[in-house]
Amino acid sequence: MIISIGSDHAGYRYKELLKVRLTDLGHQLTDMGTYSTDPVDYPVFIRPVAEAVAAGRFERGIVLGGSGNGEAIVANRVRGVRCTLCWSVESARLARQHNDANVLSLGERLIAEADLLPIVRTWLTTAFEGGRHARRIALIDAAT
Repeated sequence: MIISIGSDHAGYRYKELLKVRLTDLGHQLTDMGTYSTDPVDYPVFIRPVAEAVAAGRFERGIVLGGSGNGEAIVANRVRGVRCTLCWSVESARLARQHNDANVLSLGERLIAEADLLPIVRTWLTTAFEGGRHARRIALIDAAT
């Protein structure tokens, strides 16, 4: 899968871990920054990830921060993005099955490192169920 990834300083360490692990699994990643733990303003690095996914240049996007909340808010401001904040395998599975989420937001301060890859793997491999969920997504898209 072709994935765009970005973080602020508080999500930097997990971003770097994911880059290695997902590349080892055969995914192609493009890092939109940040490139260190120096404090930054997260919208500068999150918006480009969301815009690239919305434009179709990437199949999925992953954004990371301390809690993931602000990152999800920024990403969801971009038309065509359905960003979900996930904290467990189950939340990741449902985000894909029911919401066809195309951007994943993660909070480094709220997720144990051992849970990181299982959450991301589940989100990457779970298919969208369609059906009644497709109708709901159409309603969401019609409102923006």
